[in-house]
Amino acid sequence: MELAHSLLLNEEACSQLGEVQKAEFLFDWLRYLDKLLLATSRSDVRERQKTLVEQLLSLLNSSPGPPTRKLLAKNLGILYSIGDTFSVYEAIDKCNDLIRSKDDSPSYLPTKLAAVVCLGSLYKKLGRILGNTFSDTVGNILKAMKSAESQGRYEIMLSLQNILNGLGAAATSCHRDVYKAARSCLTDRSMAVRCAAAKCLLELQHEAIFMWTTDLDSVATLCFKSFEGSNYDVRIAVSKLLGTVLAKAIISKRLGTAASRQSIRRVSLEEVLELLGTGFLRGSSGFLRASGDMLKGTSSVSRDVRVGVTQAYVVFVSTLGGAWLEKNFAAFLSHVLSLVSQSHPKATQTQIDAVCGRRCVSFILRATIGGLLGEKAQIAAAKDICQAIWKLKKVVDAVMSDGNLETRLGSADVAAGQHMLVCALQELGNLIHSLGTTAAPLLQDSSAGILDSVISVSTHPSVSVRLAAAWCLRCVAVALPSYLTPLLDRCLERLTVLKSSPEAVTGFSFAVAALLGAVKHCPLGIPHGKGKIIMTLAEDLLCSAAQNSRLSAQRTQAGWLLIAALMTLGPAVASHHLARVLLLWKCVFPVSPKDLETEKSRGDSFTWQVTLEGRAGALCAVKSFVSHCGDLLTEEVLQRLLPPLPCAVDLLTRLSSIVKTYGSPLKTPSVVYRQRLYELLILLPPETYEGNLCAILKELAADLTAPDMQVAAFTFLLPPLCHQDDLVILSPLLQETDHRFIEEQLLLGSGIACGSLEYDPYSIYEKDVDGDSVPKPLPPTLSVISSAVKLFGVVCARVGEAQRLLILEQLLDSVKHTKGARQQVVQLHVVSSVSSFLKYVAGAKGSLGPEEMRRPALALVMGALESSSPLLRCAAAEAWARLAQVVDDAAFTAALAQVSFDKLKSARDVVTRTGHSLALGTLHRYLGGISSSQHLNSCVGILYTLSQDSTSPDVQTWALHSLSLVIDSAGPLYYVHVEPTLSLIIMLLLNVPPTHAEVHQSLGRCLNALITTLGPELQGNSTSVSTLRTSCLLGCAVMQDNPDCLVQAQAISCLQQLHMFAPRHVNLSSLVSCLCVNLCSPYLLLRRAVLACLRQLVQREAAEVSEHAVMLAKDSREELTPDANIREVGLEGALLALLDKETDQRLCRDIKETLNHMLTSMAVDKLSFWLKLCKDVLAASADFTAVTCVDAMQEEEGDKGDDASVLTMRNDDRSRPFTNPRWATRVFAAECVCRIINQCGNAHSAHFDLALAQEMRKRDSRNDFLVLHLADLIRMAFMAATDHSDQLRLSGLETLLVVIRRFATIPEPEFPGHVILEQYQANVCSAWIASGVVSDLNDLRRVHQLLVSSLTKIQAGKEALSHLYNESASTMEILAVLKAWAEVYIIAVERHKNCRQPLKTTTCSEESVRNGSCSSDGLLDLVHTDLGTLSRLWLAALQDFALLTLPSEFASQLPVDGGAFYTAETSENAKLHYSNSWALILHATALWLTSTGFVVADPDEGASNLSRPVTPTSMCQGSSSGATVKSPEDVYTDRFHLILGISVEFLCSLRSDATMESITACLHALQALLDVPWPRSKIGSDQDLGIELLNVLHRVILTRESPSIQLASLEVVRQIICAAQEHVKEKRRSAEVDDGAAEKETLPEFGEGKDTGGLVPGKSLVFATLELCVCILVRQLPELNPKLTGSPGVKARKPQMLSEDGSRLVSAALVILAELPAVCSPEGSISILPTLLYLTIGVLRETAVRLPGAHLSSTVAASLQALKGILSSPMARAEKSHAAWTDLLRSALMTVLDFWDPVDGTHRELDEVSLLTALTVFILSTSPEVTTVPCLQKRCIDRFKAALEIEDPMVQIKTYQLLLSVFQYPNPAVSYPYIYSLVSSVVGKLQEIDKRKPEDAAELQVFQEGIKVLEALVAVAEEQHRSQLVACLLPILISFLLDENALGSATSIMRNLHDFALQNLMQIGPQYSSVFKSVMASSPALKARLEAAIKGNQESIRVRTPTPKHPQNPGRNSSIQLKTNFL
Repeated sequence: MELAHSLLLNEEACSQLGEVQKAEFLFDWLRYLDKLLLATSRSDVRERQKTLVEQLLSLLNSSPGPPTRKLLAKNLGILYSIGDTFSVYEAIDKCNDLIRSKDDSPSYLPTKLAAVVCLGSLYKKLGRILGNTFSDTVGNILKAMKSAESQGRYEIMLSLQNILNGLGAAATSCHRDVYKAARSCLTDRSMAVRCAAAKCLLELQHEAIFMWTTDLDSVATLCFKSFEGSNYDVRIAVSKLLGTVLAKAIISKRLGTAASRQSIRRVSLEEVLELLGTGFLRGSSGFLRASGDMLKGTSSVSRDVRVGVTQAYVVFVSTLGGAWLEKNFAAFLSHVLSLVSQSHPKATQTQIDAVCGRRCVSFILRATIGGLLGEKAQIAAAKDICQAIWKLKKVVDAVMSDGNLETRLGSADVAAGQHMLVCALQELGNLIHSLGTTAAPLLQDSSAGILDSVISVSTHPSVSVRLAAAWCLRCVAVALPSYLTPLLDRCLERLTVLKSSPEAVTGFSFAVAALLGAVKHCPLGIPHGKGKIIMTLAEDLLCSAAQNSRLSAQRTQAGWLLIAALMTLGPAVASHHLARVLLLWKCVFPVSPKDLETEKSRGDSFTWQVTLEGRAGALCAVKSFVSHCGDLLTEEVLQRLLPPLPCAVDLLTRLSSIVKTYGSPLKTPSVVYRQRLYELLILLPPETYEGNLCAILKELAADLTAPDMQVAAFTFLLPPLCHQDDLVILSPLLQETDHRFIEEQLLLGSGIACGSLEYDPYSIYEKDVDGDSVPKPLPPTLSVISSAVKLFGVVCARVGEAQRLLILEQLLDSVKHTKGARQQVVQLHVVSSVSSFLKYVAGAKGSLGPEEMRRPALALVMGALESSSPLLRCAAAEAWARLAQVVDDAAFTAALAQVSFDKLKSARDVVTRTGHSLALGTLHRYLGGISSSQHLNSCVGILYTLSQDSTSPDVQTWALHSLSLVIDSAGPLYYVHVEPTLSLIIMLLLNVPPTHAEVHQSLGRCLNALITTLGPELQGNSTSVSTLRTSCLLGCAVMQDNPDCLVQAQAISCLQQLHMFAPRHVNLSSLVSCLCVNLCSPYLLLRRAVLACLRQLVQREAAEVSEHAVMLAKDSREELTPDANIREVGLEGALLALLDKETDQRLCRDIKETLNHMLTSMAVDKLSFWLKLCKDVLAASADFTAVTCVDAMQEEEGDKGDDASVLTMRNDDRSRPFTNPRWATRVFAAECVCRIINQCGNAHSAHFDLALAQEMRKRDSRNDFLVLHLADLIRMAFMAATDHSDQLRLSGLETLLVVIRRFATIPEPEFPGHVILEQYQANVCSAWIASGVVSDLNDLRRVHQLLVSSLTKIQAGKEALSHLYNESASTMEILAVLKAWAEVYIIAVERHKNCRQPLKTTTCSEESVRNGSCSSDGLLDLVHTDLGTLSRLWLAALQDFALLTLPSEFASQLPVDGGAFYTAETSENAKLHYSNSWALILHATALWLTSTGFVVADPDEGASNLSRPVTPTSMCQGSSSGATVKSPEDVYTDRFHLILGISVEFLCSLRSDATMESITACLHALQALLDVPWPRSKIGSDQDLGIELLNVLHRVILTRESPSIQLASLEVVRQIICAAQEHVKEKRRSAEVDDGAAEKETLPEFGEGKDTGGLVPGKSLVFATLELCVCILVRQLPELNPKLTGSPGVKARKPQMLSEDGSRLVSAALVILAELPAVCSPEGSISILPTLLYLTIGVLRETAVRLPGAHLSSTVAASLQALKGILSSPMARAEKSHAAWTDLLRSALMTVLDFWDPVDGTHRELDEVSLLTALTVFILSTSPEVTTVPCLQKRCIDRFKAALEIEDPMVQIKTYQLLLSVFQYPNPAVSYPYIYSLVSSVVGKLQEIDKRKPEDAAELQVFQEGIKVLEALVAVAEEQHRSQLVACLLPILISFLLDENALGSATSIMRNLHDFALQNLMQIGPQYSSVFKSVMASSPALKARLEAAIKGNQESIRVRTPTPKHPQNPGRNSSIQLKTNFL
């Protein structure tokens, strides 16, 4: 293929290829040329032009296929438009000659067609340059058309379209001729030709004025004709033509175009609408013929015309635009509604016609009002609709009140209005539903009276109107949940008052049922008590039904409807009414068959009608119960539910005889009864009606083969039984389109009605299947078949095998014995039910039964495979596959395949070939990969042959589809066939005419399956793979150019697959351009494919996709799709705009995901762009403040003004990227803002640091940071938070919260001491407090006021709260307020605490001081005033929570009327709200209890400021025991246990969804609790409680990795141990006091381990603590685990530094360990000491890392501190444990010493300083007998000696400091040996000063520290030795001195040393004067040196004050630290 990539065709390479490869090669060259020509310079093109033209024209004769000829023509056009044009006339002549040729053979056809296409392309590109030749060309083409077949006509129409496009107004002379030709093609028998003709006429109408003036009527009639027998594509194309022409007629009147200058009649809006109306009502027949038919009463418009006209209405209005519609809405509405009015009785003469007509009208209204108008205009439209409803209502009222005899005429009037009313009500409902809470002002506007009008028509005489009104109310309730309860009350009240009017009873019961159905869409629900009212009312209606025969049917229906609707509220409500419902259910059926018999003989036709109505209603209620309250279906309930079932089945078997007896009025009720029973049985488990299976099966068989079924409802029954993949090959009607709502009626065929609400009123409360549209139940006669088919599958699988065989035989016979049209109906039903049976058996993994079952099943399916209905063949193929799956026998499967093979070899008819080819493909669908390769080979061979049968596109389509299924199920086995299949696909793609779109679609599916099979192998580089890959890409390119949208969608999904497997080889820019062009395609499936692909692309390369889209928009010469304004707002903006218009849920989800991916990867880099996008969307709606009517004055002016104003308005709109976005889009934009902030949070820190951001912006102006856009962020959040829409308000507040949390701490660089957010205070309120932004108390007070007012509101308690919503809503509200207060209180306490602590850090001191001075105390003071109330409410809430979390077995002990804030009935819903808020409330309560220290009795214990005294003391007590007042001690104990209980319960069973916040709050609450003595004493005295807590904490630590949680847990552990210590101390103290000092010996032992020292796991606090600490330590330092270190393979590692979190955890654990001995008795302490020492020293060993400056790591410091704590424990000295401790401590010291020279010979680089410090700790903290053992002592001394020899000055400094502390140890037995051994070394070191001058501060410090050691020695030495020491010290000091000459030139280091020595000498001299003098006397040199130095210093001393101390160097600091730390 590389050879094809050249400017000229490589003819040599081409000639060597085979036929198929040659076609590929040529196509590839043309594709390459297309790109190359545009990139090549003009001169180069001109050079080669001649050759190129010759090559291209010569290709015309090589019979090119459709895609090739299209590209060839395109290239010719481009070539001439770039190069010279002089030879173009020759090319045109050549094409014309080819067209004139007399050769009519099929092989010459492609050449003719190619010539036609080339002409079109040349004229389109060159246009008026060729002006003088066009008339010949057009004449020639039109002449050729007369003899052309459909492909020719198709291409000629498209070519004419191109010629007209190129020539524009120049072609006027031939407009009429083209028009004539196109007219005939518009009613062509080929659908593709009709589409092409419509496109041609659409092009023509731009210039041909006559089309929208003089010939307007004939154009319209022509379009109506074209709609007859049309398919979906034709309807789209022709409706676009008709709508555009009619819109043009209206616009031209305005624009005063050339048309108006000629005297041409003008067309008014009325006339245009009249024209459309004619088509809608009379169809395509001319007026005269129609009126004749009407007189005969025969005409009914064909459905496809009506649907086509409906689409034309929508195109017409869309073309004129939203502003036009707003202006002319009233006229448009009245016209559209009149389409279903009585003035056109033919349109609604039958129920079926009326329903279809209403569908169309609803579609027009929905598509125009919902699609074109903004929210403001929609509200105005709703008012207009409401006016229309009032008008129609008045007509009905007049008729109803007119009591004269002519009311017969009146009843016609009533009927007249009914369909208009239904349409108006449904649209009103949809409008309000889509407006959501934005519609609030509309409903509050009393002048409009929306609700009144809807409620007033609830009593309309027509059922369908009453149902529509009920549905409308439901929509209102879903949109505005606050209206739900008031509406419910209003309807219930009307229902009770008007109980005697049949219309009111049904009307208002429908309304109540619809409103109950809305409850599940309203999260806040309705008050629980409503259920009781409704239940009582329903019972009342059922009981009073018999009293009045005029009302009995209505009351019965209403009663059961209410009960059924009530069940949808779910188990929580239903459980309270279950007993009454079951009782009513039992009473509705006779008890025994005998009673049924007597009943049968009694009543008359009317009583049976009522009875059947009642029983069907009861069945429906039970069905509703079973489907909505599954949780309540216990064994017990089932036992009570089942008894009436046998009787219900019994009645079913007798229905036919009852209907015979009482005649036709019972027909419908009996069908409804059947359907209800079947539906219920489908839901119940089959075991429940085991006894009745045979009876049911017989009835089902009778139903399915009933002789009176006339119509075959294929499209209704079969799609669920076909496989989704197979439905694609049937008509595109089955696929989803934007027009599905109206197209559905064409699916069902003419005799069947579309679904409509009046066919099944019970569906009004069901959850609707698709979005927000009205439920559309089908007529009972159809739905009963559907239910019977489903139930047959279940029952047939359950009966015995003999019975099953019998029934299958019976069904087979019934198909054989019927004839004609009825046979088709019976066959349809029978095959459906058998298919359903096989599906059920397969799903239940059952088997078919013995072999004889196979024959009838096979015969049935086989017959259907050869049925004339394609849908039935499809279902049969699926059943075929299920049959193979159920039998599951390889031989049987092979036999099935053989049957198909044989049939396909012999049969020649289309039906058999399509059916069996599909059967081959589906056969292995459920059996996994195709087992035998031989079967695969023959299968593929046959399908290849069939797919090349060009005589029948149907056979090709089905065979190719089947092939795609085979490829899918064969998987890797298919590799052998990949190449031949691929070349077959490419060959067909290049040759199948574009008019056969369905073949191309199947080819696309095959290509997709092949790409999936090849998978990642497509990335390979081998020749074979790259050939395959090129072919795949070529195939995609062919499909992308196909005119059919579904084929383009296939191409996109193939490219998407390729991009997934081999991303480098897919050209991203061309793919993105293809996606952008189709972004707003009118075809839903194409839009879906585009977005699915985009979503995948942006996950990997969002930035590239976005750039390509913008580049494309800038480069593209033609405007992209008009709707997607990519040039200005980028792809992201175009997607947002699309999201606003799109109604398909799946598409919207994809758009959102795509935008989210783009945002995640690009928001930080394109920050301004994204923020501007969001701001544009949010700001576009900001002007929508209040809904006002347009001022009358303005309207008049508008009329006087120029008519073109509408168009200029539209142009204005264009300048703003988003016009009137819907609320849902704005909510999404607000969510995007939050996401952008979070994305920036993960990026550069400058996003939240103003100073840094400004600085970086200065450096590079391209830098962009979030903090620079703060004003915009707040403006957006504020716009959203103050909108009309509640959802948007919530999003706005959420955004504000995020902004505040993120920016709260950021200082404002220009005003030090202020925070950046302070500027925006006015905009914001509640999240302020907790953020710490506000520093001024007055600002705080404002917000505080809001909180206080909400607190006052909730104090009134659950009784006083609003009754609009369910009680759980008020629980939610109360808890939200309490949680907010808790949050504020917690923050206040924390800040107060922080300000009290001395400021540790100096960085933020200024801010903290500022906050501390006023805000922290101020905040606490503000909260303090309400604390009394709050604490009580908090405790009450916690008590509720504790009760609610009890396991279900304690349910009986719960308070009957609920808790403080929830009612018993709503406890389930309330749990959720409690679980969201309890944690913070718990923390706050604990803090409050801590602040009172558990010692203050409650302030105002009475009920001074609380309407109901909520105290936790009333826990579970009835009012009777209220008199007993508890003591404060009991109250505190209760509270203590409440908090502790809740915490432990939560922490010990942490669910995976427990939030970090809850766990942290819980642990903080425990910490707060244990901060005060009283709770500590409780825990200390109750050991089991302590152990329990420790175990729980241990578990938290094990299951939660978060360091903060683990640290908080350890803090609680520490507090528990402290509590235990306090307890032990207290016991010891009291024992000493009690027993007196005399009998000390007999004192009992306190503490763990008592006298034995044994610690029992599970009973020991210490043991539990040790477990927990070991867990922490071993997790951080696995080497501490003895099992690990003991094992032979493990090498000792180097010590390591832990992370900061790790160090914190280890340190916290060590602190706890050090506290443990104090909890034990002496014996106990001996038990734990080895462990403590092992762990502490182990941490030292593992973390003693050498740090620069000889610093200690934090873990080492902690372990030394712990060691010190352990060593100095009183237990070490206690007489009982002294000896054992001494031994153990010696061993520990030995271990530390061994670290230097390890026993196992491995050398570990431990830090000497850490180890020496540890030795020092041992020496100083233990009793002397531990360390004075000679061997240990000697080793210690050696260690110090060795350390003094180390070169590193820092180590020496530390060594000296440690020695100093050892030498100063008061006990001579310890210190003297060290002094004796080490002094000489020290002195020796110091005497080296002359040889080794100190060079830096560190070395200087070494000498200073050495001198300090000697000085200390002098101080501790005994009198007789002191003189010797001083004599040693003096020479050393003097040797440091400098004389006056040297002093001047000395370094600062030497100078410092000199000063230091001199100062020390000055001090020592006077102290030990005698020694001083004698030394001086004995050494004159020293004396001289001293004097010189003093003299030299004299000057400087005189100048300065005595030398100040040297700046403290780090060494000295650390010595102080060390002392304080451990020594």
